[in-house]
Amino acid sequence: MKRRSVVKYAAVAAALSLGLTACGGSGSSDAEASGTVRVTLANHVWTEGIKAAIPEFEKSSGLKVELTQLGEDQLSDQYNVKLNAGSDEIDVMMYRPLQEGKAFAKNGYLADLTSKVSSDSGWDWKDYQEGPVKATTADGKVVGVPIITEREVLYYRKDLLKAAGLEVPKTMEELEAAAKAIKEANPGTAGFVARTGKSAAVTQFSSFLYSFGGDFTDSSGKSTVNSAAAKEAYAYYGGLIKNYGPANVSTDMSWPEAMAIFTQGKAAFYTEADSLYKNATDPAKSKVADTVGFAALPAGPAGSKPYNIPSWGLAVNQASGNQDNAWKFIQWATSKERTLAAQKAGVPGPRASVWADSAGTSTYPKDLAEAIATSAKNGVGHDRPEVVTVGKAREIVGEPIVASITGADASAAADSAHEAFQKFLDSEKK
Repeated sequence: MKRRSVVKYAAVAAALSLGLTACGGSGSSDAEASGTVRVTLANHVWTEGIKAAIPEFEKSSGLKVELTQLGEDQLSDQYNVKLNAGSDEIDVMMYRPLQEGKAFAKNGYLADLTSKVSSDSGWDWKDYQEGPVKATTADGKVVGVPIITEREVLYYRKDLLKAAGLEVPKTMEELEAAAKAIKEANPGTAGFVARTGKSAAVTQFSSFLYSFGGDFTDSSGKSTVNSAAAKEAYAYYGGLIKNYGPANVSTDMSWPEAMAIFTQGKAAFYTEADSLYKNATDPAKSKVADTVGFAALPAGPAGSKPYNIPSWGLAVNQASGNQDNAWKFIQWATSKERTLAAQKAGVPGPRASVWADSAGTSTYPKDLAEAIATSAKNGVGHDRPEVVTVGKAREIVGEPIVASITGADASAAADSAHEAFQKFLDSEKK
């Protein structure tokens, strides 16, 4: 608690300047007494669905919801001030488990929900997929409930495969061969496209890393980005883009740039998060909407191991004096019924039951739903290094991706990244 106290007093002036109540104020006790739950959510399609249904929760629970909705940057700024100051003004908080979850847990911002998630068999914590559960668990304690998931899948052009007489690739070897054949047969069309930016590419590269048998760290938390499997994955991912990607490809592409190349009809294959699929299938956004297909990530030497992660979750502020009512809101917002409603609205859910329910997959392309179901079973619960300072880690482990794309020595780059990443990991332990 000493560390938290120091941080609290260092941030309290900033909190007061924004008119916030620091820890020790009467906010949550008043909220509890009046039956109010203060909920802070990010701007997201999931949030819109929950907002519309809040009157239903208020009627059934007798509680009143006081909702704050913010853009991602504003949300981060508010958390930085309020949580650092130990404010009790937030009860329920929407957060990104893989981006800030480890830091929040380390700083003691997230309440332990372990007993709550296991106490209601009807709500059913066992219904949640393994990958998302792992991402919302810290030091053996459940600190969040996943609400939105995504996996990496293969987007492809049905027409180009048919013209080339090729089947949908099931292995990394088949993917490379198909990308090569289509590029050679179609001048001006890339065989493969994906993210290339040093930091942006890390999440999508992660699925290749796992499928080649590697990971960012080992079970003891030591860097493994220069393992034989990692070096093979770096060389493969970068080689696909260098050899079969768009001409004069830049090394600063995130998903909007890569997606644009695919949807403009300038690439045959594209690996990306399934949650972005409507960009490729909406005729208003995509010139190839009628010819897009989806498949599970092709298998590498270790099999098909895409990430299966929760991009957002709900947590209870540890400083809140209103935790029981906060849990009642989360319990309702993440129920099987609400998760199914969100999924039907286009928000991929973390519960196994919604993917087993035909109503849960009815709004998705059939081949995409099948790819997602496969990926959920094989998926890995993180798509980036599991560290406190995620941004810095991504910059380090992304270096060999760029090296491979540009034709530099990917193996040497992986060795350099390993040395830098290990120093970074050691520094986080201090």
